[in-house]
This record gives sequence, structure tokens and C-alpha cells, in this order.
Amino acid sequence: MTRPGKSLPERITPDQYDYGSRTAAVIVAGGIAAIPTETSYGLAVDAFNERALKRLFTLKQRPLSKPLLVLIPSVSALPRLAAEIPDTYAELIEQFWPGPLTLLFPALSNLPEQLTAGTRTVGIRISSNEIATEICRCAGSVITATSANISGHHSARSAEEVVDYFDNRIDIVVDGGKLEPSPGSSIVGCSRGRLVSIREGVIPFAAIQKAAAHSP
Repeated sequence: MTRPGKSLPERITPDQYDYGSRTAAVIVAGGIAAIPTETSYGLAVDAFNERALKRLFTLKQRPLSKPLLVLIPSVSALPRLAAEIPDTYAELIEQFWPGPLTLLFPALSNLPEQLTAGTRTVGIRISSNEIATEICRCAGSVITATSANISGHHSARSAEEVVDYFDNRIDIVVDGGKLEPSPGSSIVGCSRGRLVSIREGVIPFAAIQKAAAHSP
């Protein structure tokens, strides 16, 4: 429940015809938007706006040593982030995108430090949540997909939980309803041509390995 006496962020719903452009405008202007994804509510900022990224880390009380995952609207956006696309990812992209699979790519050297946290990799996925993907498309850019929570706390599953965490310290909330509990996206990397499980999530690593083994 929202704390008494606190002002609230703007709140819109996906049944409003312009929800995508309105939310994207906030993101492009350097604001923070809370949006539903296929796993939980996420906090979206322009992934190339260092000022917005700094504000996001402060808001979440997130250690700077932890990189941020990002959403792209389509595979064609990968060259804006990735220095290389490992061959072993081709079948995974074909089978699991859009969906809850985050792939770690070698990062371009000019990406903001907050995205990579010195790892030289960047975690990317295309969301299977149509609301998130529409907002990403309208923003015409890459947006962050970090969970809507204070670091160390459970991820918000509803707009109400988002507001309870952050009050008016975020700029807009897109209310996509209450989401079912989820372990989060599976995160997979590639080392010397072999897949590596970074985090076991919605998609079992065994299923990901099997898909990769069947690639031409």
C-alpha cells in the first residue's frame, strides 16, 4: 500500500492508445519508467543516457559492480550494442526470442560503463511482453530492463508494488496488471564457443543447450 502523504508518479494503462509513445517520451527525456515484462516489472531508462543510468542505480541502491540488462525492439538493434554475435547464439535467438532469455554479448567499447560494469559484455533480450516491446520500439532506442525493486528485495509483480517501492521517485508507471511469480529471465553467456549458464531462469539451461546442439 502506498504510504500516506506521498505524491505518486503518472500512471497509465496499455488500453490507452498512446501509452507507448507517452512512456517512450519520458524515457527519451531522461526519465525512469516502470513497465511490465514477461517476468516482472522493470525499470526502463535510455540505456545510452549516463545521467539516467546514474539516477537508476541510486534509486535501486544497486552496486555499480553489477551490470544492467537491456531490451531491444528487434534483432536489427544488436549492432548498436554487440561487438560480435557468437555463432552459437543463432539458434537460440531463433527459438527463444522474443522471450525470457538474456544473452551476454561482447560489448562495444563505447557503451556506458554502467551497462557493462567492466565485464566487457552486455546482456540483451527481446521481451515477449508486447507492452514492453512496444515501448522499446516507440523509444527508438535500447532501454534497461532491470527489475523494479530495491536491490536485494523481491521484484515488483504489480504497479501497486512498484509505487510502494518508489513513490514519486520514478516518473511513470505502465499498469499491465498483476504478474505471476517468475524466477526471471535465464541468462546465458558464451566462452570459447561453449554456452555458460549465468543464471537459471524461466527457460532451463538444459533446454537451451539442446536447442544450440541442434543448430546447423
